[in-house]
Amino acid sequence: MDYRLDKVLISREEIQKRIKELGEQIAQDYKGEELICVCVLTGAFVFLSDMVRAIGREVDVKVDFMVISSYGSGTQSSGVVQIHKDLSNSIEGKHVLIIEDIIDSGLSLSYLLKLLGDRNPKSLNVCVCFDKPDRRKKEIETKYTGFVIPDEFVVGYGLDVAEKYRHLDALYSVKAVTE
Repeated sequence: MDYRLDKVLISREEIQKRIKELGEQIAQDYKGEELICVCVLTGAFVFLSDMVRAIGREVDVKVDFMVISSYGSGTQSSGVVQIHKDLSNSIEGKHVLIIEDIIDSGLSLSYLLKLLGDRNPKSLNVCVCFDKPDRRKKEIETKYTGFVIPDEFVVGYGLDVAEKYRHLDALYSVKAVTE
């Protein structure tokens, strides 16, 4: 199936303004502390890059990466979470902030929170760029949320459909092309 861009849901300027606000809040909450930002690849890499710069110098930010998936190349979560890359370093006794691009069903993030929580971090919180609560199957508590968005399939700002559109600097809705 092919997809085409439909409309801009959140502009580049709106995203950057909100990231600055989130960065300031995180910097205040973790001032003087070491913070490990766990980026959930692949979608969250753009958000992570902007967030760590927005947090600034008052926090000792470390970065680690995980690759998990529950979508494959489709637009609906399969509900089965697969870990393709685990963390490189221990998080035991550390402040951990999961940096996630989007929460949809909540299944993947719920799994990830349990997995990382079992590793005994000092604290474990979530920073998500886009939250789609209408699709939630598992309730997720986020400490930092960029935007609550409608139940539409979205791309851009790191999000993709079949590996397309990640490079766009705004959030777009997409429509299936039926020809």
